[in-house]
Amino acid sequence: MRERDAVTLPLMLFAAGFGTRMGALTKDRPKPLIEVAGRPLIDHALALADDAGVTRIVANTHYRPEMIEAHLAGRNVQTIREVPDILETGGGLRHALPLLGGDTVMTLNSDAVWAGPNPLRLLLDAWDPARMDALLLCVPVDQTRGYNGTGDFALQDDGQIVRGSGPVYAGAHILKTDRLHDVAEAAFSLNVVWNAMADTGRLHGVSYPGLWCDVGHPDGIAAAEAMLADHNV
Repeated sequence: MRERDAVTLPLMLFAAGFGTRMGALTKDRPKPLIEVAGRPLIDHALALADDAGVTRIVANTHYRPEMIEAHLAGRNVQTIREVPDILETGGGLRHALPLLGGDTVMTLNSDAVWAGPNPLRLLLDAWDPARMDALLLCVPVDQTRGYNGTGDFALQDDGQIVRGSGPVYAGAHILKTDRLHDVAEAAFSLNVVWNAMADTGRLHGVSYPGLWCDVGHPDGIAAAEAMLADHNV
């Protein structure tokens, strides 16, 4: 395990989604403020950032932004609104770059819960910019909770990942940001950038050894709480 730099990378916390899959639960609040095990989802994510020593955090907002801004007031988090339209993951990250600074960033989704090692620390330990343009944290399907798919990527022996059935992208990664500026559209998915990196052998993955729960839908709340209780988290 290599020694991490004293100053960690800036973190983009994705918190702008509508939470459509949550149904009535997001009628009066944004998804990041839905509680799991007694605290909002966004606080679960921020606890990981604090533990990893992240000093610069930017959270994007769109749906009911004033509620997230009020919740984060007085904390070490900058917020940036996406108006009038939501920009998706790639466009949202590019929009936030002036606040994030630097040419390499970490990102973390706010709608997942983890039981195991800190995912951000794991990414920082595995990051090798000489070989990688992006490093995605992936979870084997049998270590997921609240997830019904067949996976997103195939993880190769050398650490490169390609599209296919296999581990699930867990919503945390490190990315060199230069390719974001090659996309003409204002709103676009990070998948556009990842595909270009995969074509040049620069898209890598690392497997998460713990458990991960998707809390993007109502059933995910109970699944996450059971997971945390079973592992005394």
